[in-house]
Amino acid sequence: VQLQASGGGLVQPGGSLRLFCAASGRTFRQSTIGWFRQAPGKEREFVAAIRWAAQHTYYGDSVKGRFTISRDNAQNTVRLQMTSLKPEDTAVYFCALDVNGILSSIRQAGAYEYWGQGTQVTVSS
Repeated sequence: VQLQASGGGLVQPGGSLRLFCAASGRTFRQSTIGWFRQAPGKEREFVAAIRWAAQHTYYGDSVKGRFTISRDNAQNTVRLQMTSLKPEDTAVYFCALDVNGILSSIRQAGAYEYWGQGTQVTVSS
């Protein structure tokens, strides 16, 4: 499985960005794809996740109501639409895949076996 994250960049506070995670190789019906972020000097933080088959979505408290995760089945791509961005959203964003899609650990980075390379998001005026 390979994951390719893209779509990061520089945006002003209050602006929007859309991130993409393209999955290739073997995929699993019961898997979950998640987004995490890591700012300098901070721990990796859960952002959002989507269960591939059922398309149930989950969000971290800091992004709930501002970010939306969705799946494009035909393209094997997961999108993260980010709106009302704040300077504290600045981080490197990673997409990851949990093969088994265990609900109880969906917010834990350690549950994800495959990771993309990360894309930088900077929110600054």
